[in-house]
Amino acid sequence: MAARFTYSRWDGTQKGFELDAETVFDAMTDDLLYHGDVNSALRRMMQEGFRDRNGERLQGMREIMDRLRKERQERLDRGDLGGVFQKIADALDDIVDEERHAVENAKAAAEASGDERRAETARQTADDRNFRLDMLPDDLAGKVRELQAYDFESAEAKQRFEELMDKLRQQLMQQAVDQMSGAMQNMTPEDMQRMKDMLAGLNEMLEKQQRGDDPGFEQFMEDFGDFFPENPETLEELLEMMAQRMAAMQAMMNSMTPEQRAQMQQLSEQLMEDMDLRWQMDQLGQNLRGMFPQMSWNRSYDMQGQDPMGFGQAMQTMSELGELDQLENLLRNATTPGALAEADMDRVRDLMGDDAAKSLERMAELAKMLEDAGLIQNKEGRLELTPKGLRKIGSNALRDLYSKLTKDKAGQHQMDRFGQGHERTYETKQYEYGDPFNLDLQRTLRNAIRRGGSGTPVRLSPEDFEIERTEHVTRSSTVLMLDLSMSMPMRDNFLPAKKVAMALHSLITSQFPRDFMGLVGFGEVARVITPEQLPEVSWDFAYGTNMQHAMMLSRQMLARQSGTKQIIMITDGEPTAHITADGHPYFNYPPTQETIEATLREVVRCTKDNIRINTFMLDADRSLKSFIEKLTAINRGRAFFTTPETLGDYVLVDFIENKKKMARGGGRAAG
Repeated sequence: MAARFTYSRWDGTQKGFELDAETVFDAMTDDLLYHGDVNSALRRMMQEGFRDRNGERLQGMREIMDRLRKERQERLDRGDLGGVFQKIADALDDIVDEERHAVENAKAAAEASGDERRAETARQTADDRNFRLDMLPDDLAGKVRELQAYDFESAEAKQRFEELMDKLRQQLMQQAVDQMSGAMQNMTPEDMQRMKDMLAGLNEMLEKQQRGDDPGFEQFMEDFGDFFPENPETLEELLEMMAQRMAAMQAMMNSMTPEQRAQMQQLSEQLMEDMDLRWQMDQLGQNLRGMFPQMSWNRSYDMQGQDPMGFGQAMQTMSELGELDQLENLLRNATTPGALAEADMDRVRDLMGDDAAKSLERMAELAKMLEDAGLIQNKEGRLELTPKGLRKIGSNALRDLYSKLTKDKAGQHQMDRFGQGHERTYETKQYEYGDPFNLDLQRTLRNAIRRGGSGTPVRLSPEDFEIERTEHVTRSSTVLMLDLSMSMPMRDNFLPAKKVAMALHSLITSQFPRDFMGLVGFGEVARVITPEQLPEVSWDFAYGTNMQHAMMLSRQMLARQSGTKQIIMITDGEPTAHITADGHPYFNYPPTQETIEATLREVVRCTKDNIRINTFMLDADRSLKSFIEKLTAINRGRAFFTTPETLGDYVLVDFIENKKKMARGGGRAAG
């Protein structure tokens, strides 16, 4: 049966978009504009998180760390380590009670038999057994030791005691060899010997590795692989797994009270009565401590819960707490997204839930995703923007600013006058007599087929002709002067100004490719900025607003260009610096008359060269207003008093409107 599909208009509520490089790059744009550093932008994104195209929140490191700490605290508040002993003690008490009941039943049966000799023997035996049970030590290790030597009356009680000992022994051993519980069930003496052989083989491999010899891991797994259902692929993987489990066991011991710890040590010694087995275990523990010091073998936890935990539950909690500690250490030290890939996402999902695991997986992919999309590249271990990435930043900045404009301000920038020119509008019209014959072949053929039907030959008639429309345009040359003085970031003006610079560059290069745009940054001194340098441009860590030097460089750049020439200056302060006759910068605040005059002389030179200066002021204080009034009186340019929020609106709309006037007038726009 053929597949059926249904379609509906996108309303913004549907989901299904995968995280892609453009979404990631969009979220980074402001950081890249502010610092121009891909590495710091990625680190900030890792810390803060962001929303994907589905509107779903990808948690940042701070949120994940908060979640991790809550998970740790929940485990600390959940249980009481004293339950490890209480549950063993309760199980032993049940076994003793069952034995006492069996002793009393045996005595009663003998007394009911009528055989006085049998009854007397039964009474003496019962008294002896009850005395031994009454004299059992209070501590677990002593109680276990006495019961191991005790002659049980009840076969069931004896079986339950042996099963309890086997279970505790297996739980202790399991901590050393992780997931070996399957191989340790119902161990026979032969199985115990094989266990010792396996531990001896492990210690031998470690010794060989330390000597630089081949440890023989493959042969070891062939002989003892059934002990390890997780099937580790390398010796290092196996040892790390075992070290984590043994470190958890040590953490449980460290977290107990001194009395509890002494009981556990004695109980372990009692259970591990095989001296060779205990030696192999101790040797393995020492080797693993030396190999994995980062496992924090001395760590302990303040368990504050009220619910008694059994041995297995306590060990699981300790293991989880250790894994949470390791994950926190990884997150705290991760400086690049790729470092997050070292986390075991399955364990993160088990410990902290799907949202945290999904966010970490996505975060780990960020850098690779951007590299694969050609937006960033790795140069000598440092991530940098590619030319495509530079263009994308400008495009994002332009889109962001235009999204704030209403259609009546900028709209589609349609021109009323059409004709033969240099810029295509990608619109067509029916040919009229006298029009330039710029035939749009595709639309013309479509009209002919629609009129005459399909088939060949296609016969054309004049009414089928459609031609391309073109705009009359005039080339303009613009230099954007960007204030990089210390006051710009101090007043939160730097990012909006830099965003406008990127947006304007993107607008000119994409929509008006015949135009020229230059960039000059000015602080104590001015410097020419290439488009490639713009994302990394930051403010100057020196005092001074040297408009004079910036205008001089701008005038020199525009002298090599043709068309209508203009300077767009974005600033938040009056001129406080200039270049002296001997070529050195001079700074003074408040500005000296010498600096004001040097700057105005440069304005005069720009005016003589037919360069219009349009100024966008981000701080309209009295002294700046006074200076700009003098500047505009000389140059006949325009001045705009704006804010960081509206700067982009003013600059882009003014630029477009000026282009319209130039197109209509065929030359310089009126001021």
